[in-house]
Amino acid sequence: MNRIHPKKLLHSKWTRVEVINKLKHFNIIKVKYDEEQNVIECIIRAEMNAQEFAINWRDLKNSQLWQIGWQ
Repeated sequence: MNRIHPKKLLHSKWTRVEVINKLKHFNIIKVKYDEEQNVIECIIRAEMNAQEFAINWRDLKNSQLWQIGWQ
């Protein structure tokens, strides 16, 4: 299990364990919080082609799907 604090998400780098459509390396480019500082939106961008995706930030904790940093 990857450990990540919601406040440290922005600009963090991630590697997808299972490569899909040649997309492997990603960067968190946008994080929105509600009034209680809970994450309500997380946007991740593929470094290869700049495609952007909305993801559930808690999925990043799953080490079978994501690795911290670029591997």
